[in-house]
Amino acid sequence: MNCPVTSQDRAASGRIALDPLVQDLDGEGARLLAAGPIAAVELPGGVPVWAVTHHAEARKLMTDPRLVKDINRWSLWQRGEIPADWPLIGLANPGRSMLTVDGAEHRRLRAKVAQALTPRRVERLRPGIEQVTARLLDDLAEAGKDGGPVDLKAVFAYPLPMTVVSELMGIDASDHPRLQALYDKFFSTQTPPEEVPAMLADLAAFFTGVVAARRENPGDDLTSALINADEGGERLTDEELVNTLQLMIAAGHETTISLIVNAVRALSNHPDQLAMVLRGEVSWETVIEETLRWCSPTSHVLVRFATEDIEIGGTVIPEGDALITSYVAIGRDEKQHGPDAGTFDITRETPIRHMSFGHGPHVCPGAPLSRLEAGIALPALYERFPRLALAVPDEKLRNKPAVTQNDLYELPVLLSGDTGR
Repeated sequence: MNCPVTSQDRAASGRIALDPLVQDLDGEGARLLAAGPIAAVELPGGVPVWAVTHHAEARKLMTDPRLVKDINRWSLWQRGEIPADWPLIGLANPGRSMLTVDGAEHRRLRAKVAQALTPRRVERLRPGIEQVTARLLDDLAEAGKDGGPVDLKAVFAYPLPMTVVSELMGIDASDHPRLQALYDKFFSTQTPPEEVPAMLADLAAFFTGVVAARRENPGDDLTSALINADEGGERLTDEELVNTLQLMIAAGHETTISLIVNAVRALSNHPDQLAMVLRGEVSWETVIEETLRWCSPTSHVLVRFATEDIEIGGTVIPEGDALITSYVAIGRDEKQHGPDAGTFDITRETPIRHMSFGHGPHVCPGAPLSRLEAGIALPALYERFPRLALAVPDEKLRNKPAVTQNDLYELPVLLSGDTGR
C-alpha cells in the first residue's frame, strides 16, 4: 500500500527542478514520468508546486472541481511569497478571463469566445490561410535560393499563425514585431525581474488600444465580435476583453508555431515515415496528432490550486498547494500510449488520444484553428519542397528558455535547391 505524501514530507523527498533554460526537455519529461503520476517539482525562482504527469490522473484532475484557477486560493500567494516581478507571474496570474475563473463565470466568459470563434468563422479562414501560406512559401524559396540554410521558423512557421490570428483579431501587421518582443519576454524564464511589471503593463496597454480602436471602428473581426457578444444580456467588461485578447493571441500563435516546427523536425528525423506521408499512405491529420502527442507544443501548463486536500495516485495535494499539468510527460505515458510511447510513430495501431489541447471545461477553444493552420501549412510546405531537410544535426537545435513552451530558437533547413519554380 502506498503512503500518501503530505506537505510535511516534501523537503525530505526532494523536488524535480524544472530547468529554466530547457536544455533537455526529453530527459526532464522522462524524470517527471518516473516520479509520477503526481510529482513534486520546483518552478524557476524556487517556487514549489505539484505536477500531474500521467494521462489517466490528468484527465481526472482536469475535471475535479476542487482544483480552481483562482490564485487567491494559493497559500504561497496568500502569504505574499510570490513576488510581483516573478518571471512567470503573467502566466500564473494573467488577469480576469476565462483562463482564471471557474464554474458559472467560466461558462459565461467562454460562451462569449465560443460565440465569436464559431466553427463557421474558423472555416471561413481557410482561403485566407491558403493565400498566406502560398505567399510565405514564396518568401521561403527566395530566402533559400542560394542553396544555403534558411530558418523555417522565422520565415514560415512564425509569420503564418501570427498573420492569421492578427487578421482574425483585427490587429495590424505592423504591430507584429512589437508583439513578438513582448511575448518573448512574457514566456521567458530569463526576463529580468525588474522588466516584468513594465512588460505586463505594455501588453495590457497594447490590447487596451486594440479594444478602443474596435469600439470606435468595429469590423468583421473577432475583437469586434467579442465586444458585441451579449449572450445572456451581459457583455464582457474592458478588463475581460483585454485579458481575453492577450490570452488568445498568445495561445493562437505560439501553439501553432511549435506544432509546425515540431512536425517538420520529427519528420526530418524519420525520413521513412515522411516518405509514407508523401506517398499518401498516412494522412497529414495523423502526422499532426502524433506530433501533438509526442512533442506537445506546450510543455507545462500553469496552474490550478487545491481548495481542499486531494488524494490521487497515492499522493495528497494539500489544500492551498498549486498543481501544474506536464504535457511533456503525459504525452509519453506508456499506460496510455503503449510501451513505445517514447517513439514518434505515425503508424501506431492504438488511437492517438492525447490531451495536448487540454481536457474538460478549460480545453483550448482555439484547437480547431491550430489544426486547420497546420493541416494547410504542412502539406503545402512539402509539396513545394519535398526534399526539405534539417541543415544542422538535431542535437544542435536549442529550446528557448520557457518552461511552459516547447519552442525552438530556430529551425535551420535546406530546401535542397528545390525552389518550386
